[in-house]
Amino acid sequence: MFLTISTTGIPERPATDLGFLLHKHPEKAQTFSTSHGTAHVFYPEASAEHCTAALLLEVDPVALVRRGKGKGRGGAPDAALAQYVNDRPYAASSLLSVAMSTVFKSALSGTCKAMPERAAAPMPLRIEVPALPARGGAELVQKLFGPLGWSRVEAVAVPLDEKFPEWGDSRYVRLVLEGELRLADALRQLYVLLPVLDDAKHYWVAPDEVDKLLRAGEGWLADHPEQKLITSRYLSRRWGLTRQAMQRLELVRLAESDDLDVESIDNAVDETADTEERPVPLAEQRRAAVLAVLTAAGASRVLDLGCGQGQLVQALLKDVRFTEIVGVDVSMRALTIASRRLKLDRMGERQAARVTLMQGSLTYTDKRLGGYDAAVLSEVIEHLDLPRLPALEYAVFGSARPRTVLVTTPNVEYNVRWETLPAGHVRHGDHRFEWTRSEFRDWAGEVAGRHGYEVEFVPVGPDDPEVGPPTQMAVFTMTAADGTGKPAAAPRTGTTGTGGTGTTGTTDTNETDTNETGTTETGTTEKEAKAA
Repeated sequence: MFLTISTTGIPERPATDLGFLLHKHPEKAQTFSTSHGTAHVFYPEASAEHCTAALLLEVDPVALVRRGKGKGRGGAPDAALAQYVNDRPYAASSLLSVAMSTVFKSALSGTCKAMPERAAAPMPLRIEVPALPARGGAELVQKLFGPLGWSRVEAVAVPLDEKFPEWGDSRYVRLVLEGELRLADALRQLYVLLPVLDDAKHYWVAPDEVDKLLRAGEGWLADHPEQKLITSRYLSRRWGLTRQAMQRLELVRLAESDDLDVESIDNAVDETADTEERPVPLAEQRRAAVLAVLTAAGASRVLDLGCGQGQLVQALLKDVRFTEIVGVDVSMRALTIASRRLKLDRMGERQAARVTLMQGSLTYTDKRLGGYDAAVLSEVIEHLDLPRLPALEYAVFGSARPRTVLVTTPNVEYNVRWETLPAGHVRHGDHRFEWTRSEFRDWAGEVAGRHGYEVEFVPVGPDDPEVGPPTQMAVFTMTAADGTGKPAAAPRTGTTGTGGTGTTGTTDTNETDTNETGTTETGTTEKEAKAA
């Protein structure tokens, strides 16, 4: 993925001033880590007369496959041509936009302490993008860039195969832009219009994308004749966000026409009142889903296995239908924090009788855990090494044998929607593995079959049509034919878990309750517990 920015100069204003504006020295080749690969900035040419800065983004295609499982992203049906052959490493897209915002952050904002006057003034620019996907062809490229002050907008279609001209042109063009513009304006236009032409985003479009669009579109988007198309495509056709952006752009247009501030026009809302609807954190959505399933199952005596700091225990205590709640964790430090959270020392006698916190390892059988209606393992299994999963399986399903078992774990396919998560990384450094939906279903199905349970699967969080929900939950229900409670045979030593590609080790971690960005709220290990 490649982009060049060129300029010309005179002795009074040498072309190498471009290095100051980009905050990248022309005599150095620099490397930057981005969320989906490595970005390189270098200067093929740097003289007083001509200067060219190049941005090369090396995308990790294997990581994209592992995270996206070869599926298209952002609603584009053919964003990935096949599981192991796709255009993402080569064609300019939202991946390049994110890299630009990372590498050229100061230039995008138009700030340059060394040369503030140069940053504020137009300069001769030539921008080239060798491979740009254009849904709408060269005609749409002209419609998008033509009204923005460029003296030359050239979009040459790339043929499917030069040896077979009868096959026609591909959807890719070679883009050349020439004109006198502020560097910040040119970069902002590219930041918005690259994913618009590709008509896809490689990450989940959240409400904050509206703010990003308006910041990058300041000064040109409000009056653009293709404003509706740009807004709709940039926001992945999420109509609620598109409508919000269009309304705010109309306020900008009205304010500019009357030479007023936007705030003086849009002053009908009392800013002291918090009327904005905030997104619900994934951790809260997960707890709500668990409570709903436990209520539907008619459970009253519940185990929270790997309870961490006690967030779920606290939520269960608020519902009088749950008469006995037991939180179990290997970490005494976590249990101490949970006790403080629940205010056990100040809790009334009747309320305190409903809750118990106890230390225990989930990979060992424990007679204290038998006879309960339900058990919850929320964001626990991914913290265990795969060879230790059979021990946990037997301890819960073979020995304790609650009527209902709930297991939640991250869906690794959804990781492509976290914009700030680097390619190939798990959501938290202590995760030994993260499973796809099919891997989780295979494991859960085998566990259910071995121990006399039925299993169904419930999505937690926004269920993306391409990559599924951020959290996947399996609900195990003991079958009537096997309701005797007799334990199954213990697994032989050395057996391994099903599915997944996690690493092996010996640390037993039972951290729970991972939030929507993948940071654990407990962060304690057995080693820390012993030290405590």
